[in-house]
Amino acid sequence: MDFSSTEENYIKSIFHLSEDGDENISTNDIARSVNATAASVTDMLKKLKQKKIITYEKYQGVRLTNEGEKIAKSIVRKHRLWEVFLVEKLGYSWDKIHDIAEQLEHIRSEEMIDKLEKFLGFPKFDPHGDPIPDASGNIKQVKQVLLSKMKVGDKGKVVGVKDSSAKLLQHLDSLEIHLGTSIEISEVVEFDNSFVVQLGKKRKVTLSKLAAQNIFVG
Repeated sequence: MDFSSTEENYIKSIFHLSEDGDENISTNDIARSVNATAASVTDMLKKLKQKKIITYEKYQGVRLTNEGEKIAKSIVRKHRLWEVFLVEKLGYSWDKIHDIAEQLEHIRSEEMIDKLEKFLGFPKFDPHGDPIPDASGNIKQVKQVLLSKMKVGDKGKVVGVKDSSAKLLQHLDSLEIHLGTSIEISEVVEFDNSFVVQLGKKRKVTLSKLAAQNIFVG
């Protein structure tokens, strides 16, 4: 069954929202995620329900069916493999790749994606630290915690970001924080809940509460 790019974007959005822990996704959550009106979302959900991609009852939320989850993982796999390609083979920085991968993820050929994965050496994670589903839809689970949940004295390495927006990634670049950067919590500022962190053995920087809520440490 073929899906339009818009339908695929909705399927992927529902998948990501479910990854955040929501069992039944609301139409308002989806509307915010895809930047659409509630009426447009409702129309799309009816189409996806008819195609047996989701279960959906008004006022009871949305869930992907097994088939819907399979399709979502395929889209995510393509997106994240293209992000690896853009960084490793074309030299893009990690803050420039998301929008390009959004376009490339809708390429239909599974054979091409299999060849791309092999060409890249079967990577397990994308440049933002997100796990890449394999061809069977299996996703490697990573032990990680948001920096905002850590306490003074806790330490680890940056393993990913919750928000892959260009603004956050450029901000982290300016602080010389990347995947693999060693971090230790030196202080949590009581006034604004910002975090003073030690980066390796080099220096200390201050992270806002918002930034801390979007950095995964493992």
